[in-house]
Formats: sequence, C-alpha cells, structure tokens
Amino acid sequence: MAFSQSFRKGQVPVNCNVCETARPIKWKCIDCSILMCNNCREQVHSKFKNAQEHKTIDIKDVGLHTEEIDFTNIKCIQHSSQSCCLFCKTCDFLVCPTCFAKDHKRHDLTEISEVYNMKIQRLKEGQGRIQSSNSKSAIQIGQLQNLVNEENRKHLKVRTDIIDHKKFIKEQVEKYFNELSNKLDQSHENVLSSLTSDLNAVSLFNTQTKDKTTEVQDFIQITDASKFFREVNEMEQSLDIPIQQIQSSYISSPKFVTGNITKSNIGSFEDDKIVYMEPNISLVIKEEYQSELPAIVFIRPCVDNSYWICDTKESMLQNVKPDGAKLSKISQYEIKVYGIAVLPSNDVLLATERGTRLQKLTITTGKLIDTVYDVAPLVPVTIHITSGNKVVVGGSSKNLGRRAVFVMNEQGGHETVYEHDQHHQPIFTYPRSISSTRNGNIFVLDYHLGRNSGRVVVLEQGGDIINEYTGHSDINTDQPFNPRDIVATPEDNVVVKGQNDSFLYILNNQGYLMTYYNIKNIGIIHPFSLALNTSGQLCIGCSRAAGSNTKEAKLYEVNISGF
Repeated sequence: MAFSQSFRKGQVPVNCNVCETARPIKWKCIDCSILMCNNCREQVHSKFKNAQEHKTIDIKDVGLHTEEIDFTNIKCIQHSSQSCCLFCKTCDFLVCPTCFAKDHKRHDLTEISEVYNMKIQRLKEGQGRIQSSNSKSAIQIGQLQNLVNEENRKHLKVRTDIIDHKKFIKEQVEKYFNELSNKLDQSHENVLSSLTSDLNAVSLFNTQTKDKTTEVQDFIQITDASKFFREVNEMEQSLDIPIQQIQSSYISSPKFVTGNITKSNIGSFEDDKIVYMEPNISLVIKEEYQSELPAIVFIRPCVDNSYWICDTKESMLQNVKPDGAKLSKISQYEIKVYGIAVLPSNDVLLATERGTRLQKLTITTGKLIDTVYDVAPLVPVTIHITSGNKVVVGGSSKNLGRRAVFVMNEQGGHETVYEHDQHHQPIFTYPRSISSTRNGNIFVLDYHLGRNSGRVVVLEQGGDIINEYTGHSDINTDQPFNPRDIVATPEDNVVVKGQNDSFLYILNNQGYLMTYYNIKNIGIIHPFSLALNTSGQLCIGCSRAAGSNTKEAKLYEVNISGF
C-alpha cells in the first residue's frame, strides 16, 4: 500500500474515512480533507454538496500537492460579519462590500488573488536580491580572507627580512670591527718597527761612545811617552764616530672615532602599494542537467545549443541537448577520445588512438575520416581551436620521449611548433589541455604523471614561454597543483580547474593569478571539465560521487561576472 510520507511515520494502516473499511486508499479531497477509496469517491463523495467544485488528488501526489489559498473567506477586520471581496490599491487594504460602499468607491480596486500573486512575486524578487547579496558577501568574505592571508604572509616575510638583515648587519659589523682591530694592530706594528729600528741604532751608538770614552780615558793615563806618541794619531782618528741620524717624526697609531648608527644605515620602512580587493567575481547557477554518463570528462558547446560530452573511461561520446532537467541524447558513439574540438558545422575534431592525424566525426553520417592535421611522428592528445580558427594540437610520443604543441592553419601547415625552450630543454611533460586568449597567448596545461601534479605554461604567439603558474600556497600545500581543464572567458582571462580540488583558478591573459573560487560555495561538487557556451555561460561538467555506480554526472550552466 503506497502512502505519502506523512502517512508512513507510524507504519499503521489507514482506512477509508468514508466507509471505514480496509479498502486501499486512492484519493484525498482537498476541500473535505478526507481520504477515500475508489468506491467512495465515485459512489459517495460525488453526492456531497458542491462536490463537482471539490478538488481530489491521487494519494501518491499528496506530498507533492500545494494547497491553493482560499481568498473567499477572509474576514474583514472592520466588519467581522463580512468577508473581504477586493483589494484597494489606493489604501493598500483588503475591503468587504461595506468597506467599499462607505470609503472606497472611487479607489483603485482589484482582485485579491491578483494582489496576492503580485506580492508573492515581489517577495521572491526580494528573496533573490537577498540571496544575490548573500552570494556577494560570501565572495567578499573570501576576498577579505585572502587579503588577511596575504597580509599574514607579508608580515611573516617582512619579519623574516628584518631578522635576516639584523643577522647580516651583525655579521658585517663584526667583520668591520675585526678589520678595524686588524688595521690598528698592523699600524701599531709598523710604528713600533720604525721606532724600534731607530731605538736600536741609537742604543748601539750610545754603547759605542761609552766604550770610546773609557778607551780614551785609559789612553790619557799612559805614562810611556814613546808609546803615547806612537799611538796618539790613531787614537785621534778613532774619535770621529758619526752621530746616528733618526727620523724627526713618526706616524702614530690611529685613534678610534665612534660612528653614529642611524635608521638609514640599518634600514627603515616605506609605504607599499595599496592593497585592493580581489576582482568582484560572481558565479550563479542558471541551469542544472543530469546526463547518462558516469563522468563528463570533456564538454564542448555547439552553435545549436547542443553539447558534445564524453566519458573517456567508458569510451562514450554523446551529442546531447538540454531537455528540462536532463540532457537528451541526439547521437552516441563508442570511441576512445583523448581530445575534442567543435567545428562551426557542429562536426567534431577528435584525437583518438588511430594514428598521428586528427579525425573528423561528421554528424550527418556518423563516420570518422582522417584530416589534414598531422603531428607525426607524435600522436595527438589534446585539441583547441583559436578565435582565429587556428588548430592547436598537443602531441606526445612515449617511445620517442617527445612532447610538443603544434599551431596549424586550415590547410594543416605547421605555423609554430613549441617543443624546446631557449635552452634547448623540452618544454612539456604531457600537454593535457589547451586554451588561448585574444592577445594570442596560448595556455597549455602540462601534466607530470610521476608527481601527479602539473602547471600552466603560457606561450607567446610565435615565441617562447612567457610565464608559468604552479598553484596557490593556500590550496596546494597538502596536495599538489594538478590542473585538469582550462577555458578562456569573455574578459580575456582564463579559468583553470584543478583535478583534486573544487577550486577555479582565475588567471589574466599573461598567466598571473587574479583570484580563485571554490565552487562548492554554489553547490557544485565533483567538477571535472570546463567550457564556455555561445551565451557566455561557464559550463561545468562533473563526475558521479566516488564509489557510486550510477550514471548521473551533471552539467551546470553558470552565469559569471567579474572575470
């Protein structure tokens, strides 16, 4: 026996309110508030007074039914014996016939239900504005928190800089004082050397003169005249001892003059740039659709408002169109797809397992044919078509150990090949997804399988690498940055979806982070792929919940602003 939830709570069988038998309950009269079996509805209830005006519903729809408001029994607050029959817009007041006759004859009157619906609409609009304001305030909370985090990081860095500079200053001061001491010692040694040399010379002269004086004194006392005159001339000649010449002045050791320690000598603060709020971004879900795939690994919008979606694990490619809350299948193909791009004809270019050329799936015939887009000896693994109709293909060869990105014209000619940087080193590990901005820059998601991580490589048109983005320290501390998909926005920025998180990383057209956004905040979980449809909405393809075996992957169309 099937009952609505309100009748299941006690698990007690309910009899027909009319015949009170065990016949199955099938109907409920909204006006009488009674439950009935089929027999009583047809044989008994139909004979009630005004039964033809009563509303009966299937018992299975009881939980879904919303009872209509009865506007015929609203008692007048001024004339309690009467019911209100109209609404006076002039006075913003419900009126009964007596009210009308006395005070409201020339006023703007209308049906009560009309005013009710109008006020309900205003309430819903106000509720929508509140919800929008709530979403904006949630974004602002995130932005302010980002600024708080940034200021905390800056504070920590500046404090570290001060400590490092203090250590450096101490080392330099210590080194300088050592140099002063060494210079003083060297100067002192030089002065002492000069003074000691002269002191030794004068001391020697002094000793020599003392000895000569004693020798002369002894000679004067000779009493042998013959000996005196025989040796006196030699003695007289020995008296001419040259006087030792010394310096008239000497360089003294330097004195120490203390220096002044000032802020400019140590370092000081100066005002930094003004901190602005992050871009005022907004994401609001417009539509939500359920697919028949376990995961939407690729999503590519078409000009006819249909989508190509793909699950690589299931090797399933579908062309679908929104139909209510689901995606109705137009066509389906069992193809192992590595990359996909939609042509203006709604046909698709595919990177498959079938050789070095891209293949085209013609929607009218459902057949795969080879194209002129060839990346031999590599095999194509991802595709992107620029706004200028250039076909950009990422190629890889495990056997050759080569990875490259090819920019090709409509004839398949290779206009630019990005494989090695200016130092002749390979640029890519595995090009996973590609997008481009209007300024000609090409954004490549490069995946490193061994590290389960990646980066965004920004290539200048016809040139070299101009930037790399490797994630945000707030998000990618415990798990590495692993970009899964990328798409350019109408503002000429790019949105990057990480594989292991629910964040969108928003970069400008040079590859610098503007902000990031957690799409769990708007109720999107298990995001996987990105695209931008012809209406400018961000399309987000999701996967089923981990461990689920159902095919219920969802696709969201999201209105975006601010990026």
